[in-house]
Amino acid sequence: MEKLKSMVPDTLKAVVAARSSSADDILSSSSSLLHFFLALPDFHLMMRDLVDPERCVCSKNKDAALDAKQKGYHCFSSADFSGALTFYSQALIVAPFDARDKDKNLVSVLYLNRAVVLYKLGFITECLRDCNRALQISPGYAKAWYWRGKTNASSENYKDATADFHVAHLMETSLGGKRQIECEMKILQVQFTRTSGSSTQHDENTFRISDDPLEVKVKSIVMPHKGRGMASVGEIPPSYLVHNEEPYAAVILKNCRDRYCHYCFNELPLDVVPCSFCAIPRYCSEHCQLKAGGHRSRHNIEDVGLHVEVPTEIENHIREVTSETGEEKILEHFPEHRHECQDANWPAVLPHEVVLAGRMVVKSLVQRRDLAEIKALDLSYRYTELAVEVKLELCIYAIVLLVCLQHSLSLDLPVNPYFVYQIIIIMCQIRLNSMAIIRMKSSDPNAPQDPNRKFSSDEGASATTIEQVSVGQAIYAVGSLFNHSCRPNIHAYFLARTLYIRTTELVEAGCSLELSYGPQVGQQNCRDRLKFLEEKYYFQCQCRSCSVVNLSDLVLSAFHCVHPHCSGIVLDTFDIKSEYEKLKQSRHAGDFYSLEPYVQVEKLGGLYVGEMDHNALAKIYSSLRASGGYCLKCGSRCDLESSRLLVSEALGNIERLQHGIVRKELSSSLLSDASESLDQLRRMLHAYNKSIAEAEDSVAQAFCFIGELQCAIEHCKSSIQEDVLGREIYQFTYSHVCTSLNN
Repeated sequence: MEKLKSMVPDTLKAVVAARSSSADDILSSSSSLLHFFLALPDFHLMMRDLVDPERCVCSKNKDAALDAKQKGYHCFSSADFSGALTFYSQALIVAPFDARDKDKNLVSVLYLNRAVVLYKLGFITECLRDCNRALQISPGYAKAWYWRGKTNASSENYKDATADFHVAHLMETSLGGKRQIECEMKILQVQFTRTSGSSTQHDENTFRISDDPLEVKVKSIVMPHKGRGMASVGEIPPSYLVHNEEPYAAVILKNCRDRYCHYCFNELPLDVVPCSFCAIPRYCSEHCQLKAGGHRSRHNIEDVGLHVEVPTEIENHIREVTSETGEEKILEHFPEHRHECQDANWPAVLPHEVVLAGRMVVKSLVQRRDLAEIKALDLSYRYTELAVEVKLELCIYAIVLLVCLQHSLSLDLPVNPYFVYQIIIIMCQIRLNSMAIIRMKSSDPNAPQDPNRKFSSDEGASATTIEQVSVGQAIYAVGSLFNHSCRPNIHAYFLARTLYIRTTELVEAGCSLELSYGPQVGQQNCRDRLKFLEEKYYFQCQCRSCSVVNLSDLVLSAFHCVHPHCSGIVLDTFDIKSEYEKLKQSRHAGDFYSLEPYVQVEKLGGLYVGEMDHNALAKIYSSLRASGGYCLKCGSRCDLESSRLLVSEALGNIERLQHGIVRKELSSSLLSDASESLDQLRRMLHAYNKSIAEAEDSVAQAFCFIGELQCAIEHCKSSIQEDVLGREIYQFTYSHVCTSLNN
């Protein structure tokens, strides 16, 4: 991209900068750039690197697959099963679907090799799935039937295990192999005899959660300062599901390709399924692989090759195991990856937002033969507010994407200024309307493998950190219409790629349904929230929390009054300015019932809940006229300069404690200094200051790390109490410590 941008002359950059006020202007500047690049030989050389199959670095490679297979074999021979699992998975990703390994299909052999490793590691379910995959490609693979029998025997599925061994015995050609299978069948008979007298009790009272949407309707409305939005027709109780929706188009983020499924965005299992035609996508199952468009070429699948008569039940068993059910139904779904899977580099090289734009264009063209479907979404965009460099970048990416799509699609897609203009608008719409698909990530390396693991007496407790991770980006036709509020009344979450929206409080009829686009009240102060929203979404937030004073913003970064028994709030100069502006605006508007409580505390900053009348507001209003450092309750002056130095020193000790936890080098002096610093923060900062809750959480992690779980519990409780303004519990899982204590 930088190379292409450097090729554009300054005169043309000026054209892009000047022509941005209307659709005709964007179309004109797009035309100028397009003609410039199409006449540039270097541009065509770069496009050849992106679309030429001969230059594709993400195509399948038999030699690379065989090399990784050999490395996996060496690891397996030395009992390094984790290493073998890694290499066999790498080999599967790059192995061509029709490649041969001696007399066997290479992909089938790799699936079986990985199945054996999974069996050795104790992952029986994953092992069985890989055996099935090997047999779906090579139904006559005797060794795969043998290991499927061993896997079913391990899970006490004796009926299938017997059938598997029977098929393996029929297909095995060597005398030694037949004897080994016969031995396994005898062992299986003994196991079956031992367990046949016992019956397995199943709990019929399975806990079920009813998740039927409330019978309410939401409608699109137009609101002052916010444009289109969504509102409820009737009253909606808290926690009710008001909307769920599949994405119009979605794409995984590049940094998440190795860990999350490229279709459903769930975490990848150990038996990852690669795309059959290119070496980039990885899926959690064949179901996701097929829905994304990575269907198999069935003419490459081998025949069973039985040369003897078999009982009908065995023939049915073979057919049941080796058939790929449900494929025809899945292929009715729009295959978003199939159009990128053409031995080209562009889907792997271009930014995810550009690839998402390509998926939206392809879907609309394939289904409608034009871009009418995307236009019907009527998504907003802010092209005119973008910086000149960003506009130039979007124009170049639109031209590059259009050329790439022309080579990838069987449709007659013209490379002209109109389509360049349309793609520019689509990319602007993605920037403003796309939603990040979130997953919860645990930093505890033991958690994914063994969630029921107990701590041994000599290792102490493991402090698990939980964080939200953006794994994908998607456009939702209706989801993008819900407006923002820093104090939302709905919450969006994802199950796989499906968007769900629930209410977080009682929503009155006709009330706007609003979620948070970023930091909420209690997570950042108003100044930082406004800056984030303006830079990312190009609007000045005018929600109630940003236009009137509220207690959460006041105490988030506040200092403690110099008098120990005074609960007043002391604000810094920067916070004074932003809150004063809100007070001034709300006073002029006659809004004297601001300062709405975020939590039901009895007294905060000298003001009782319920006292938020004209006089209370006037008191705060006059207090905020003063410079920072004065208590809003008693008027006492705090030396902010020295307070900042002491707080900075204390936070430095807390930060060193965090580094010690990460490095697993936690000394008693480090914990002692951090505990003293925590006491210092309690004296200097207001009780509901965000930094105190974070410091409590860090100290709790440290005590958990050294095994003093009761101390960790106490600091967890303090963190929750000090974090009562609605922020998440930072970095530490309280329930994890409780479980450890019980164990």
